Amino acid sequence: MATIEECRAALDTFSDSMRHAEGDARAAAAMDRSVSCHITDLDVTFAGRLTGGRIEVHDTFPGPPRERAQLRLAMAGDDLVALVDGELHFARAWGSGRVRVEAGLRDLFRLRKLL
Repeated sequence: MATIEECRAALDTFSDSMRHAEGDARAAAAMDRSVSCHITDLDVTFAGRLTGGRIEVHDTFPGPPRERAQLRLAMAGDDLVALVDGELHFARAWGSGRVRVEAGLRDLFRLRKLL
């Protein structure tokens, strides 16, 4: 089972890769939205903001998200680490229910370019 520190490091790695995205992915990463990522097996939430092409985590707290972020992710810690390491394909994980993504319809269309 991934630790909180490993999950935070995975989010930082994902954020760094978004900053170097090009084309449509770069446009999708340039959104300015509140973000939450609930790590279900650890029952911890990382909350922050997608801004300037990066995810800036401002808070980490136990339990589910306290506020409804504009972009909401939920998954197990091992799945987050595997996604970022390229060992788990996002579409398969999402289709099987291992990863949940909630956002407005327009944001979902833009986010698909990142994933």
